[in-house]
Amino acid sequence: MSTQDEKGLVFRALHQRSGAFVIPNPWDVGTARVLAGLGFEALATTSAGYAFSIGRRDGAVGREAMIGHVAEISEATDLPVSADLENGFGDPPEVAAETIRMVAAAGAVGGSIEDATGRADDPIYAEDFAADRIRAAAEAVRGLPFAFTLTARAENYLYGRPDLAGTIRRLQAYQEAGADVLYAPGLTSHDEIAAVIKSVDRPVNVLVGFKGIQLSVAEASAMGVRRLSVGSALARAAYGALLRATKEMREQGTFTFGDDAPSLREMTAMFPK
Repeated sequence: MSTQDEKGLVFRALHQRSGAFVIPNPWDVGTARVLAGLGFEALATTSAGYAFSIGRRDGAVGREAMIGHVAEISEATDLPVSADLENGFGDPPEVAAETIRMVAAAGAVGGSIEDATGRADDPIYAEDFAADRIRAAAEAVRGLPFAFTLTARAENYLYGRPDLAGTIRRLQAYQEAGADVLYAPGLTSHDEIAAVIKSVDRPVNVLVGFKGIQLSVAEASAMGVRRLSVGSALARAAYGALLRATKEMREQGTFTFGDDAPSLREMTAMFPK
């Protein structure tokens, strides 16, 4: 069995056991290795976090660069990696399918396809077309020689459409289209999360680490959540520390921020020679 075979099976098994697991989101090789060293069981990339790290806005990184980034993260540790593939980098279902094949070849054992168009005037794909895109991605997954976990994302809540019934209907359509995991980022209450879980029969990923919801691993497990991700929250927290430190330097002329930073020795110990 190849390493990718093993990673794929390990990742799939994480979704099948009882309780929720945390899949943190590194944005470069360094953060991937730190998170792996801290004992997490799998990693997921973040399109926003990576975009920030190269001085771009979320959604402004093309497919080629993103696939290269996923390859670097996948090679950096022995952990399974799931890729944030935005909308698959194109409208047609066949583009989403090709993106799945490309990221699988890059070393990932999971990936997400969302139903956001990337267009401000028409932000969410029509439901039937969105399901066709997931169906095409799922067919590509079934053609792979190893276990690959496909996550389908319903983006209503992130685009000012807090329509729970519509979101559930979309997730059910994506389930029927062949998605392995379902994900509606932006849900803001325990009741909404519980309603989603009761309405589908696939593992559900919940986004945490943003303003609007507080949910512990224990609470999530009791509700039936299978996976917790933080999206760009870790990257934004790191940039928050940077902004606070630079504000102190510029406005106060002091440097106390260094008191809370890990020492050079601590940081060095996290990385291989």
